[in-house]
Amino acid sequence: MQTKRPAAVALAGALCLAATACGASPSPTAKAAAGTSAPGYPVTLKNCGATTTYTKAPSRVVVMNGASVAEVSSLLALGLGDRIVANQQSYGRSEVPGRAAAIKKLPTGHITRNDAYDVPREAMLGLAPDLVLSTTSYGFDAKNGFATRADLTSVGANSYISPGGCDQDTSHMTIDDSYQLLRDLGKIFNVGGRAEKLITESRKRISGISAKVKGEKKPNVMVVFSNMSMGGNDFSSIAAHGIWNDILDKAGASNAFASTSKSAFADLSKEKVAAEQVDALVVISYNDPDPEAYARKLLKEFPQWPAAKNERSLVLSDSIYLGPSNDLAVEKIATLLHPNDV
Repeated sequence: MQTKRPAAVALAGALCLAATACGASPSPTAKAAAGTSAPGYPVTLKNCGATTTYTKAPSRVVVMNGASVAEVSSLLALGLGDRIVANQQSYGRSEVPGRAAAIKKLPTGHITRNDAYDVPREAMLGLAPDLVLSTTSYGFDAKNGFATRADLTSVGANSYISPGGCDQDTSHMTIDDSYQLLRDLGKIFNVGGRAEKLITESRKRISGISAKVKGEKKPNVMVVFSNMSMGGNDFSSIAAHGIWNDILDKAGASNAFASTSKSAFADLSKEKVAAEQVDALVVISYNDPDPEAYARKLLKEFPQWPAAKNERSLVLSDSIYLGPSNDLAVEKIATLLHPNDV
């Protein structure tokens, strides 16, 4: 890999740690300022071993980094950007027109990040949130310098861990987890109708594309984060298991490196990467100023790949990760691999 960027620390922490159990203690009800429930409330949600109750829609939301844009993108897709008082998520680009610019305009809370490139405990409590969102339980682990779910409960704030992130192992995430995230946020903010509309539209679009490519030969695709190093080998940010595999399947493709690791990512030597048949390359851009250059570099480095011979590559960002726009990733990958069908 060319560069070991600081963001790799956060990505590795959020996605690649060994599984640990979420806190199992139920949290008390978060009290509304007036002490009574707003129309449509109370709403009770079971989330990663904790039971949280909302007596009104949150208005001071903190979105933790987690090397993700799932939570902030979902809030924006639901029209809830005005509820955010501090956002730490950004990929620097998006497949959704205007989304990257909208994320950039959100308040950050003017906090100084900790060594995990996220909101430290004291800064979090100082933001006086009423809801904190984290992609995995990593964001509420005291060992990582974060406010715990119990800490937040003690100051009247609820906490939420996104689907598939309870044990910090994201290797089993699917598109359905993206839908669950939207559905849960819809309940929390009393905008369930908006959430269901987004889910219905996404399902319809994906099923339509899948029907068009059904029966076609599935090309082997390499999915890799651009200029990212998370291990000891030349290639340590190759996606092996997770939501990207569900997206590839729906787009009529297979992950070329699924058999090389049981976890979310594979950490491989250059020789092992060279030995695989890669029919197409998908580069995930995580705050990389020129991911297209990285894609060109890989195709040049492995000229024996069918992907290199056919110049078949694609750069994606937020749509291939947990979030509200997986249908765009399915469409773009299917169009790359099956142009005559889609």
